[in-house]
Amino acid sequence: MLTTNQKGAVAETAVIHEAIKLGIGVFKPVAEERCDFIFDLHPRLVRVQCKWASRYGDVVVLRLYSNRRTINGMKRSTYSPEEVDAFAVYSPDTGQCYFIEISEVGGRTAVQLRLADTRNNQRSKINWARN
Repeated sequence: MLTTNQKGAVAETAVIHEAIKLGIGVFKPVAEERCDFIFDLHPRLVRVQCKWASRYGDVVVLRLYSNRRTINGMKRSTYSPEEVDAFAVYSPDTGQCYFIEISEVGGRTAVQLRLADTRNNQRSKINWARN
């Protein structure tokens, strides 16, 4: 079983690998920042937070928050558009990386990406992993 730090390291290296294969410039902030990388999407620079995602049945769940231990217990922090522009997510269960802009998640703490059709054939308001 991997620790959360190990999962983060695996996710980061997978995202870097895929970004470089796509010709995207990848830069790492020198000082402590809320973003893990800066992607050069030519001509736009994008602040990217990297995450690990797990598969549950036909969905990949992207958890768009961080937890840290404080004197009062665990503290959950979400990300704002002032801190990051997008999330790059690696799912070892699918072997895929996913990219989603923060403007698409509307302040949610988690997003589900569907891998297969729903059982009730719902089509509206579905986040497809293939997109």
